[in-house]
Amino acid sequence: MHTSSTEPRAIVVVCHGGTKTARSQHEVDTQRALAGQLALLLHASDCVDFDAACSYPPQRYFVPDDTLPVETARRLGIASDDDLFGGVVPYPFVGTKVVVHGLPPGAQIKPEGWQDSLGERVSELVLPGFSAFTRDDAHTAAALLLRNGPVRLKRPSGIGGAGQAVIANRRELDTQLNGIGDATLMTEGIVLERNLREITTFSVGEVRVRGRHASYYGVQRLTQNNHGHAVYGGSELVVVRGTLDALQRTDMPGGARAAVQCAREFDDAIRSAFPGFIASRRNYDVASGVDENGHAYRGVLEQSWRIGGASGAEIGALRAFENDPALTVVRASTVELYGEDVDVPANAGIIYQGVDAHSGRVTKFFTVESGPRTRGASE
Repeated sequence: MHTSSTEPRAIVVVCHGGTKTARSQHEVDTQRALAGQLALLLHASDCVDFDAACSYPPQRYFVPDDTLPVETARRLGIASDDDLFGGVVPYPFVGTKVVVHGLPPGAQIKPEGWQDSLGERVSELVLPGFSAFTRDDAHTAAALLLRNGPVRLKRPSGIGGAGQAVIANRRELDTQLNGIGDATLMTEGIVLERNLREITTFSVGEVRVRGRHASYYGVQRLTQNNHGHAVYGGSELVVVRGTLDALQRTDMPGGARAAVQCAREFDDAIRSAFPGFIASRRNYDVASGVDENGHAYRGVLEQSWRIGGASGAEIGALRAFENDPALTVVRASTVELYGEDVDVPANAGIIYQGVDAHSGRVTKFFTVESGPRTRGASE
């Protein structure tokens, strides 16, 4: 799909200032670089940072760093998923990890717009767990979960594994809650869920950029950052032209197929529960693993309706499909590496390469390679 010379050309507008934690300069620069890739895909006339004092033409396309509240979207003139790369949520909590789980029995507080029925509907699609907004509710949730082994505590807006801790008892829980503070807990909430070992994390997603569709499955990998911590290191994806319907018609390993189905059902539940929700980028992390007692679980860990770690591969795949109308499936990857000795393939698209004040030297790139022609993959 190419823009006609007579059509107004889009302008891509990069919006900063979301609520994600661990926002560093390399993430800001990465967002700008990915917005630039979207500008190429859209044949846009320009790619600029948002300025509230400016007025933008009707063909503007926003690239925010976080999901947007409905009020902000309306103010920007965002009316559908054609207007942004990301998502719009009717309540702030919907865009965070707390939407994945229901509340513990007898919960004292729930945020405006909370849907108890959603927790019941997705309970078989997620790991055993709860969301909580008070210290007492967190204790109730932890007491139920700790009967079967350690529990993972997650802050609602952490990315790349940030804001998480594994707790084994009430004392460790209180240490974490003291660090969060009761006021923040009441406003943002936390997630407590079964901690898994021997874990494989699948990425399942669908992206739509003004009529261009791609969907995918793949796996994430970890790498060691410059501080010696295991962090997100990229994703290896199989990307199909079309929607998740198209993806499910392709051949894939059994574990991947189960993850795709799990993500689809979770996505359906969210859209049913929150009619005001829209998203042009929908990504779900689906984990498979075993708990302390060897019991196997599979479930959605979290959702991402904003530009994310896999977006270089997503946009690269869309551009490949745009350039070759006969192409139906590609293998796309994103890679994030730390340190000086980094090999970047000749065919890679570099998203970021530099020294961040907090993270040290970081290199991020994506690659796209043609996959087998998949019969019936187009949707």
